[in-house]
Amino acid sequence: MAAAIFGGLAVALGAFGAHGLEGITKDEKILHGFQTGVQYQMYHALALLFIALLYDKLPGKWLKWAGNSFIAGIFLFSGSLYLLTFLKIQESSSVKLVGPVTPLGGLFFIAGWLFLLVAAFKKQ
Repeated sequence: MAAAIFGGLAVALGAFGAHGLEGITKDEKILHGFQTGVQYQMYHALALLFIALLYDKLPGKWLKWAGNSFIAGIFLFSGSLYLLTFLKIQESSSVKLVGPVTPLGGLFFIAGWLFLLVAAFKKQ
């Protein structure tokens, strides 16, 4: 379910970025940040789908940790990039508070891939 939700949202947000957001701002850095959030969300939605399919063959805690890490990464990494887009357009000083969240989300993505690697080696 998470893969379907995040994948569908990535498509919708990507369409907004391509058609709606460009009408709000022409700032390439803002547009690029938003696009990066959408791309990483879609990559990890597909990774969640892969984990769901793989879970039938390799059920276990490591795959669950991988999936949960990808979900946390989507919220923190992509979510913070979406929030930063909004805050930058609003010229808010809160950008400094939200900015450090993005790398934390990236660490969750990395952890998820490492958990997937461990699951493949342990096969449990």
